[in-house]
Amino acid sequence: MSTSQDFILLRDLSQGRRATGLSVPSRPYPGLESFGVSPLTDLPPEPAISLERLDAADLREAARDPDVLSVARSIPTRLIEPAGRAAAAASSGATWGVRAVGADRSGYDGAGVTVAVLDTGIDRAHPAFVGVTLTEEDFSGTGNGDVQGHGSHCAGTIFGRDVDGQRIGVARGVTSALIGKVLGDDGSGSSEMLFNGMEWAGRNNAQVLSMSLGFDFPGMAARLAASGWPTELATSAALEAYRMNLRMFDQLLAMVEARAAFNGGTVVVAASGNESRRPQYELSAAVPSAAQGVISVGALGESLSGLTVAPFSNTNPVLAAPGVDVVSAASGGGLVAFSGTSMATPHVAGVTALWWQAIRDRGVPVSAAAVNARLRASCTLEPLAPGVDVLDRGDGLVQAP
Repeated sequence: MSTSQDFILLRDLSQGRRATGLSVPSRPYPGLESFGVSPLTDLPPEPAISLERLDAADLREAARDPDVLSVARSIPTRLIEPAGRAAAAASSGATWGVRAVGADRSGYDGAGVTVAVLDTGIDRAHPAFVGVTLTEEDFSGTGNGDVQGHGSHCAGTIFGRDVDGQRIGVARGVTSALIGKVLGDDGSGSSEMLFNGMEWAGRNNAQVLSMSLGFDFPGMAARLAASGWPTELATSAALEAYRMNLRMFDQLLAMVEARAAFNGGTVVVAASGNESRRPQYELSAAVPSAAQGVISVGALGESLSGLTVAPFSNTNPVLAAPGVDVVSAASGGGLVAFSGTSMATPHVAGVTALWWQAIRDRGVPVSAAAVNARLRASCTLEPLAPGVDVLDRGDGLVQAP
């Protein structure tokens, strides 16, 4: 490499603290090993993300730094665009998605659970978010708020209050939400924005993390080709960046999991993607939803024979949720119906908050591993139409406690 390029570096700042002999007296969550959380050293991991311009010598130096866990070229990210949108008809009562996951029948509302949404921001003035303490952080450089509308719609499904007599929120007792704007007003971003958002959410003890976005491998290849790279080299360079970012994502998730013995951990939920075109083409769950430890979500829609997998929903999700004609908050006010795995994901994030509350209220230590296990074990196949393939719906339709 003859010139400098921008690279993302993931460091663990606790490595240096361990070397100095610093420790903490005890873990706030003793006994979590019984839930499958591995024993740790005295200090929790402290991830730190930086974007640095490095040449070949700098890269070799970074590889020798014990604090540096991973290095990756920045790759574009993008929101998982809704596969359809429509005006929301006036209605009362709970949306079909809230009813399908059983949130309207649950004795839990998500009170006391902190949820993080990494998306296009939020319209904090919307009536759906009255009474919620919204902590916003902009990682996109375009400022807080939600011009695009995607983030507000997702947040509304997770914890939105009733709007004009219609219930849109699964966990409408949530009163604390972290809103990380990791995608700009045009719905695009970059991987360092996502990694910084994840680190921020973990540092602020998010118990549920919802993401409806993906790495834009085709977009990176196209940009390189447009800047003069030969097509073959552009594709190879984009693939290399994709692999590097996947490794960094996995490393960061491992650090999130390792913090579980100190703060209970974080359940990470992500959309499987809308690239499939059934019946001709089926694509598998996209990164980051396909990463190990992430609950990837497929989308279901209503039919006369029961719930069916949406034609756009990618295969191999962990579980499924309502994702067609989902009514939620529209940026600027009112309600709008969107379709997509982006709309299915916040249903699962909301149900995850309910399960976190339910386990906590039983008086036992709560961990992300325990919540994850209950979330998957409680899925149902009963409302699904005959013949729905296990590869398309995973464990089944998510259900509230």
